[in-house]
Amino acid sequence: MTEEYWKEQASSILIAKIKRKNIKYHTLALMLKDMDKNIEETQNSIATKISRGTFSFAFFLQCMAALGIDNIELELNMEEK
Repeated sequence: MTEEYWKEQASSILIAKIKRKNIKYHTLALMLKDMDKNIEETQNSIATKISRGTFSFAFFLQCMAALGIDNIELELNMEEK
């Protein structure tokens, strides 16, 4: 499986978690800032990271914390496209 495949998986998981909470990227940026004043994300930076799948695991964890998610089950699609 290619790196692009894994980036798509990571993005899909994060998008699903955000959608389940019915949160927009602008709101997520505000939630991240409220959680930690050192986090400087914008709606556009979040959208870019997620669409490219180029975010760190630390960013993923920050998003989970901001969304109030403390436990996740990975739903990986192991069939390569």
